[in-house]
Amino acid sequence: MELSNVFALAGGLALFLYGMTMMSNGLELAAGNKLKAILEKLTTNRFLGVAVGALITAIIQSSSATTVMVVGFVNAGLMSLQNAVWVIMGANIGTTITGQLIALDITALAPVIAFIGVALIVFFKSKKLDAFGTIAAGLGILFIGMNMMSTAMEPLRSSPEFIHIVSNFENPLIGVAVGAIFTAIIQSSSASVGILQALAMSGVVTLPTAIYVLFGQNIGTCITAVLASIGTSRNAKRTTVIHLSFNMIGTAIFVLICMTTDFAYFMQSLTPTNVAAQIANVHTVFNIVTTIILLPFGKKLVDFTFIILPKKKDKEAQMTLKHLDFSIFTNDYHIGTSAIANTQLFNESQNMLDVAIENVRKSFELIISYKEEKYEQLLRNEEYIDYLNREIVDFTTSAISNELPLEGSQAIALFVKVSADIERIGDHAINIAKRARLLHEEDKHFSDEAVEEIGMMSNLCTNILDELKIINYDEFKNIVDKVDVIEEHIDKTHHQFSVNQLLRLKEKKCTTENSVIYTKILTDFERIGDHGLNIAESFYKIRKAVAAMKLIKEEVEKNS
Repeated sequence: MELSNVFALAGGLALFLYGMTMMSNGLELAAGNKLKAILEKLTTNRFLGVAVGALITAIIQSSSATTVMVVGFVNAGLMSLQNAVWVIMGANIGTTITGQLIALDITALAPVIAFIGVALIVFFKSKKLDAFGTIAAGLGILFIGMNMMSTAMEPLRSSPEFIHIVSNFENPLIGVAVGAIFTAIIQSSSASVGILQALAMSGVVTLPTAIYVLFGQNIGTCITAVLASIGTSRNAKRTTVIHLSFNMIGTAIFVLICMTTDFAYFMQSLTPTNVAAQIANVHTVFNIVTTIILLPFGKKLVDFTFIILPKKKDKEAQMTLKHLDFSIFTNDYHIGTSAIANTQLFNESQNMLDVAIENVRKSFELIISYKEEKYEQLLRNEEYIDYLNREIVDFTTSAISNELPLEGSQAIALFVKVSADIERIGDHAINIAKRARLLHEEDKHFSDEAVEEIGMMSNLCTNILDELKIINYDEFKNIVDKVDVIEEHIDKTHHQFSVNQLLRLKEKKCTTENSVIYTKILTDFERIGDHGLNIAESFYKIRKAVAAMKLIKEEVEKNS
């Protein structure tokens, strides 16, 4: 192979990759933000998920790009891991469209297509036409580069050394490894399949020789998603495991098929005169058949990712303080320490309240639809609430013993009571969750009327807790009056619903066991309301103490 051929090969490869990038960018530009909107609104329907994944990948011409987008959505919590499975399956189908386009062999028209694209970009000032021009120019450049590569590699047909290397591709392990490594380097299965098609079109390789390389290319394309998952959440990393597992399982299945049947020669016979089409067809069949095989096992794939990446036992990592800093008590100067301690305690109690509110909401959700994962998360939150309660008590003890002014100590001491009330709210949320679990385990269900009543109690309680979410001390002023009105409504509602339940029990519309559980849940919500009122009263007293402390400070400064 002469030096001119090497230069031509490099130039052809550059044009091919650049054309593919242009076409992909143009397609994505034409589609606008609709791609992400489609993914965000994806339903749990597996067939719709596969279709959306295939459509988006066909549009942007890159399964890696789609998978990276999915990794981002899972990491952001916009998509569940289960939904991600279907999109990834569809993405593997959609990525085969590039190979099919190349197999059309429109090399003679490539310069014309590129010229039309460039003309649309240069001579028209329209964003839409600019996008379509980019697509056309990219497609034309892609085919020009393809033709250059194919022509440059023709001398390799008579090279004994290269023929010897290529002959090793018929070994499944070597072929798969070469395909995977090469695709991982250029990070695009579409591009690596296109290069393989160029090799085949030049007569250097045949389908039976290249088929294992083709299978390996499906594994190598996963590297982009793996790189994208670095530094993301555990679920986002599991998304890449799904992508990798899909392609590895598919490769294992098709390697076995090729080793035991004449699959390669059968695919060759379908389009005997078009070797590029042979490679494109195998690529398409590989991904469609693998999707069909694995579609019923999507949940199992998700379960498998939890085996590879089990849940972290990271209680230590979770048990962290967001606002309390014990180091403020280690210096010899106490100026401003009271105000700092008050602010930190206020912020940490708000953090603690956030977790408690989340648990109250989750506890009701478990009654409607029980999920073990949600129950476990609720338990982890409860451990965090208990941890914060202990730390707040320790912090207030350190603050009070730090020779602070009386009024400052009084305000700080009240945060112990606030923390204790929030901790009790967390306990009641756990009680409700445990009762929901009992109903689930014993396959018992409340009537629609009972669920609606519990929902109303839950809403009233969360209304109180939301009122307690305060930005600064100035908002404490009317908090007791607001919360007292809601708490009184809770008490009346609790009484009315208890009467309703007795009537249902008397009319045999519910079992005694369910009635007992229902009554306990109502009581838990009613107690949450009581603790909410306690917190509101403590916040009001804290405001008065802080205000008194400011007056004293102002008086001292005035006299001095």
